[in-house]
Amino acid sequence: MNETMTGADMVVRALQDQGVEHIFGYPGGAVLPIYDALFHQEKVRHVLVRHEQGAVHSAEGYARSSGKVGCVLVTSGPGATNAVTGLTDALMDSVPLVCITGQVPTHLIGSDAFQECDTVGITRHCTKHNYLVKRIEDLPRVLHEAFYVATHGRPGPVVVDIPKDIQFASGTYERPRDNQHKTYRPRVKGDLESIRAAVKLMGEAKRPVFYTGGGVVNSGPEASILLRELVRLTGFPITSTLMGLGAYPASDKQFLGMLGMHGTYEANLAMNECDVMICVGARFDDRITGRLDAFAPHSRKIHIDIDPSSINKNVKVDVPIIGDCAHVLEDMVRLWRSSAPPLDTAALTEWWTSIEGWRGRNCLAYRNSKDIIKPQYALQRLEALTRGRDVYFTTEVGQHQMWAAQFLKFEEPNHWMTSGGLGTMGYGLPAAIGVQMAHPKALVIDVAGEASILMNMQEMSTAMQYRLPVKIFILNNQYMGMVRQWQELLHGGRYSESYSEALPDFVKLAEAYGGVGIRCDRPEELDAKIEEMISVDRPVIFDCRVDPAENCFPMIPSGKAHNEMLLGDAEADVDIGAVIDEAGKMLV
Repeated sequence: MNETMTGADMVVRALQDQGVEHIFGYPGGAVLPIYDALFHQEKVRHVLVRHEQGAVHSAEGYARSSGKVGCVLVTSGPGATNAVTGLTDALMDSVPLVCITGQVPTHLIGSDAFQECDTVGITRHCTKHNYLVKRIEDLPRVLHEAFYVATHGRPGPVVVDIPKDIQFASGTYERPRDNQHKTYRPRVKGDLESIRAAVKLMGEAKRPVFYTGGGVVNSGPEASILLRELVRLTGFPITSTLMGLGAYPASDKQFLGMLGMHGTYEANLAMNECDVMICVGARFDDRITGRLDAFAPHSRKIHIDIDPSSINKNVKVDVPIIGDCAHVLEDMVRLWRSSAPPLDTAALTEWWTSIEGWRGRNCLAYRNSKDIIKPQYALQRLEALTRGRDVYFTTEVGQHQMWAAQFLKFEEPNHWMTSGGLGTMGYGLPAAIGVQMAHPKALVIDVAGEASILMNMQEMSTAMQYRLPVKIFILNNQYMGMVRQWQELLHGGRYSESYSEALPDFVKLAEAYGGVGIRCDRPEELDAKIEEMISVDRPVIFDCRVDPAENCFPMIPSGKAHNEMLLGDAEADVDIGAVIDEAGKMLV
């Protein structure tokens, strides 16, 4: 049925027709007609953030934890430019977003009008696609098309820039019967001959490993189910990138933990020594591959990815398969069952013996203390005391993020939200707000550093306004920890501007916002205070004072290979000078 309405009403109607329940935003002059239209309806709930970057990160957390599209509404000029960091973050991590931005009236575009910027030009390289709508007749189609583009193929953010006069103009609204883009039709079914070649190669493997990434999570719950089935059918070991954690259960004996720069010894050596690598929904980024000419030098590689541009982009592969992970894995499971390839069981037994030897190194071991809280211990206790609950974790970026990836154990997808590709400090708190909005009865915890959390601390106001009981678990080491670690290992211990001076009293800060503040600096008090944090039905800032000198190991120095890892030593006193010397030689 066709209806006549204003452009602003079209925006709200399109959101309703797409099933949108929440939109994160901040009002301004160029979007006031849309805010007025929101005022007159109750289906779409607006969440008022305190900064536009926070709006996009909140929408990211909402999308990644729920599987829905995250939606954002911001004004022109600084409203749009403030959103750019979040949009870039979403592009790097393949998060489906629709961001609606206001724009000055069409006749003022290009005149340097008040709060005008070239939003389309600025966001062209940090979005999957963007639109400037100059005709009211195009608005309904563009709005619905934006949701299609954001969610089909490799997910990503889409910007729809709407001038103010288009919001006031009247036109005919009709929901398109077919939302598909005329030319954008991404392939979801993999080529069957390529899949057969992959299954044949897997059947010949003597030292195989599954290397999985965020694409498995993005593909939906069916992909994770099929991945688990295939891994258990083959009996092969499996590792995961930072973004793929939870797609395969961490407790399973075939799981080797996270790989990459701060991955486990066994995962990285398995990648280095494998002869067949099955890459599922990962993109061979530099934090995983290390030095490219030394990356898995003895392996033949299978790569499953929905984005054709990712194939052979960083690493040349032997069997490329373009398609959605769930569809390809379904075919692989079927073909594996029907062909029942004769595996070299003796070689596979020897391979697992090697892996168990590497695993026996216990690379995540650390020297605990009765006098000071070690960050690893804090996360182990947080993991133990939240196990079995409906819990979601977000993080900021830094050492705490890597420790969280190492010590928190994820059994299901969509419960781990972190900034991977862009590494955005300030991501965690607004993302936690989005997660909590999507899952109001769940326990949502942002693992933070005392430096990162200050990047978007203003979003505590949003948490308070909407009574969202998010928990901010700060590993406070009084340094920009990852910066300090690199300065120690590479720059002779010259801690240039990495010490966190003039920190607020986080307990008083929480109370100033109307939340609850908890401080802990003694290991024996940790469990009781974590339980207190969990029990509080309000936003909490937990100031956990940890060892400021602790470094995050294992560590592959930038540009080095998987077998050139630096390991901590929990069994004996560490000769830190020798460690620094070794790191310096590797990093030069």
